[in-house]
Amino acid sequence: MNGLFVRKSISSLQSEAQQSGAKTLKRVLGPVSLVALGVGVIIGAGLFSITGMVASAYTGPAITLSFVVAAIGCCFAGLCYAEFASMIPVAGSAYTYSYATMGELIAWIIGWDLVLEYTVAATTVSISWSRYLVVFLQGVGIELPHSLTACPWDGGIINVPAMIIVVLMSLILMRGTAGSSFFNGLIVFLKIGVILTFVVLGWKFIQTDNYVPYIPENTGTFGHFGLSGIFRGAAIVFFAFLGFDAVSTAAQETKNPKRDMPIGILVSLLVCTVLYVLFAHVMTGVASYTQFGGQEGIAPVAVAISNMGVPDASGVIQPAYPWLNKAIILAILLGYCSVIMVTLLAQSRVFLSMSRDGLLPPFFSKINERFRTPVHSNALFMVAVSLLAGLIPAQVAGEMTSIGTLLAFTLVCAAVLIVRKTMPDIPRAFKVPFVPIIPILGILTCLCMMCFLPADTWIRLVIWMLIGLDVYAAYGIKHSKLEPGMKHRKGDMVLNILGIALSVMSVITGLWHQQTVGWEADKTLLILSFIFAFTHLAYYMLRIWKHAQEIKIEQKV
Repeated sequence: MNGLFVRKSISSLQSEAQQSGAKTLKRVLGPVSLVALGVGVIIGAGLFSITGMVASAYTGPAITLSFVVAAIGCCFAGLCYAEFASMIPVAGSAYTYSYATMGELIAWIIGWDLVLEYTVAATTVSISWSRYLVVFLQGVGIELPHSLTACPWDGGIINVPAMIIVVLMSLILMRGTAGSSFFNGLIVFLKIGVILTFVVLGWKFIQTDNYVPYIPENTGTFGHFGLSGIFRGAAIVFFAFLGFDAVSTAAQETKNPKRDMPIGILVSLLVCTVLYVLFAHVMTGVASYTQFGGQEGIAPVAVAISNMGVPDASGVIQPAYPWLNKAIILAILLGYCSVIMVTLLAQSRVFLSMSRDGLLPPFFSKINERFRTPVHSNALFMVAVSLLAGLIPAQVAGEMTSIGTLLAFTLVCAAVLIVRKTMPDIPRAFKVPFVPIIPILGILTCLCMMCFLPADTWIRLVIWMLIGLDVYAAYGIKHSKLEPGMKHRKGDMVLNILGIALSVMSVITGLWHQQTVGWEADKTLLILSFIFAFTHLAYYMLRIWKHAQEIKIEQKV
C-alpha cells in the first residue's frame, strides 16, 4: 500500500529501535523506572480533585466500584498498548503503532491528537499546581499577590507560579531522561508514601454508617446514583487513569523494551487501581459522601482529614492529625510536578517521531549531543505550555478533556485486530489474550467514554484537527520520508474529503453546543466553529479543483 496510507515497515521500526550513538536517545530506563514513570503521571489531578465530586453527585461510597470499572476499561487498552510496545519498541506511542498498521494519514491524525492532549494536560495541571502552592503558602503565613497567581480572566495579570513550574520541569527534561527518571522516582515514592499514610491513619476513623447505603438509590435521573451512577462515575474517573500510555513513548530510552514495556504499562495501572480504591474507601468512610458536594468537594482530601478525629463536648470533631493536611498538599504539589514532567516528555517524543518521519521540519528531531535529548522540541513546548498556563484560566484548559486520547486508544485496539490478520508472524514478546474479544471490548469502552464528553470539547477537537490537516497538507504530505518529493500522492482525495467532513462536523458541533447551553448564551464558540468550517470547506474544495486541473494538464502533455 502506498500514498497517504503508506505504512512504515515493522522491520525498519525495529532496526530504528536498535540504533545507538551520540545522536540517539540514551537507553537508561528499566522496568522499575517505567512503573514509576507510569504511576507518576497517572496519580495526579484526578485522585486529589474529582473523587469527592463524583462520590457526592453520582456514586456515593460506590465510587470504589467506579474505579474498578474504569480500570477494567483501561486494562483493555493497556494490553493492546503492551503488545505494540513489545513489537514496535520505538518512541511515539499510538502515533508509531498507527503508522505501522493503518498508514501515514491515520498516524498523523493520532500524533497531532496526542500533542493536543499532552499540551492541555500539562497546562491544566500546572495551573492547578499554582493554586495548591498558594493554599500551601497561606497555611504557613505567606500571601502571594493575586495579580501574579491568576490569569487575566480570573482577575489577575499572569500566573507566574504555573509558568515557573513548566520551565523548571522542561529544564530537567532537557538535561536528560536519566536525571529526570531519578527525580520522578523520588517524587513517586514520596507521593505513594503520603497516600498510604492517609489510608493507614484514616482507617481507624472509618464510620461504617457512612457506607449505608453503599449504592444509594437512583434519584430518578439517569446517572445520579444507582447502577447507572456507578457507570457514569466510571466514565468520569476514567480520566484519572489516563497517562499509562505515556510510558510507551519512552521505548527508545528503555534498556530492554520488549520485556519492560508491558511490565511498565500494566504494573503501573495495577498499582494505581489499588491505591485509588483504598484512597476512595477511606475517604468515603471517614466522611459521608454528602459532605463532598459544592465548593469543598474540589478538595476532598481536606474534608476527609477534618473528619479524622473525635468530637469534643460540643460535638465538633477535633482533627487528630492537623499536620496531615499540609503534608497532603505538599504531596499533591510534588505529584503534580511528576505529571507535568511526564506529559512534557511524551509531547516532545511524539514530535520527535513525527519529525524523523519527515512530517514535521527536521528542527524538531535534532538530538543534543551533550545531553542526548530533543532539546528543540522540549524548548518549543516549554514556551507554548508556560504561556498557556500563565494566560488562560484552568476552566478553559480543563474543558478540553481526553477525547483525543480516547480516540487514540480506540485506534490502537483496532490496530491489534488488523495486525493479527496482516502481520501474524511478526515476533512480539507480549500478546493480547482472547483476541478479538479484548480489543473489541477496548474499542466499545473508549467509544462509550467519548459519548459522555460535552459538545464544546468536540468543537475544540475538530478545530485542532482541521489545523493539523492544514499542516499535513502544506508540509508533511510533501516531505514524508517514505514517499519524498512526490507532487501527487495516492489518497490525496481522501485528505480533501476528510477536510470537508471535518468542516461539516465543525458546523454540527457548533450547533449542538449552542443548543445545549441555550441560544441566549454566549455564541463565541458557535461563531468560531462556523468560521473554521466555511474557510476550510472553501480551502479543500479549492484543493480538489486544483488537483483535477493538474491531472487534466498532465494528461494533455
